[in-house]
Amino acid sequence: MSTPADPRREVGGTYFVQNRDNLEELSRLHIQDRMLTASMGGVLPEQGDPARLRRVLDVGCGTGGWLVEAAKTYLDIERSVGIDVNRQMIAAAHQEAQAQQVSARVQFRLMDALQMLKFPSDSFDLVNQRLAMSWLRTWEWPKMLREEWRVTRPGGVIRLTEVAIVTESSSPAYLRLCTLILHALYRAGHYFNPTPDGLTSQLVPLLHQFGVENVQTRLHAVRYRAGTAEGQHFAEDMRLVSRTLAPYVRKWGQMPDDYQALCKQMLQEFEQPDFFAVLNVLTAWGTKSQPPTKTASGREQP
Repeated sequence: MSTPADPRREVGGTYFVQNRDNLEELSRLHIQDRMLTASMGGVLPEQGDPARLRRVLDVGCGTGGWLVEAAKTYLDIERSVGIDVNRQMIAAAHQEAQAQQVSARVQFRLMDALQMLKFPSDSFDLVNQRLAMSWLRTWEWPKMLREEWRVTRPGGVIRLTEVAIVTESSSPAYLRLCTLILHALYRAGHYFNPTPDGLTSQLVPLLHQFGVENVQTRLHAVRYRAGTAEGQHFAEDMRLVSRTLAPYVRKWGQMPDDYQALCKQMLQEFEQPDFFAVLNVLTAWGTKSQPPTKTASGREQP
């Protein structure tokens, strides 16, 4: 294995697929979006009153799948905005919104979320961020959450969803590949520690640290099995992951000599009738505190 680079000296894009414009990655993100949303029970399964969320921002929207599905599901959402730093992703998101006939209510903008969000303060009822582990590094979370808090209106919701990389599975090859990816993510600075919950365990403390109140969580233990449509989508997603992340695994010093054989073995094990894999998906959310109100005498009260 090679000596890994220094993540803090990295320049340019921080996304874990080096060539984000390739068609395989676009295809993978479309599959991943649909698969994850369906397995979680919808776009906002934990929100008790999603009809009150009239203005929605999706940070790091990728190909736009989550935001488009939210607009289709909740017709009361008046303004939906997705931002991403990649032009190809934004173009694909525009096409998806047009194909699903929601482009009148959904906007996608080219924007670097690691810089200041180009929106006025108190702009959105919901700020959503999903699978930011692919581009957000540990030392960038504070600035990101400060900006998300700023653009969320008082009483609005900040919502984070992340996946634990290493999960239960009947496939030894899959578990080994997940471990390689996990340690590459840790060395690159995307995980706080090299354990399966090295990011998900930090979501609640991070939200508390940056002034989010009433923080709650929902864990989805999503099980994929052989012989099901969901299992087929999972297998296709992992086939593409193993290809597109190969340069990333190599760059961060985790590439074994038998990597190609390992990926082939994993796909064979996926075809076994007793195959299963469990993904632990955690959503953490909370609200931005309301400003103090004034009494008739002009005094502020909580």
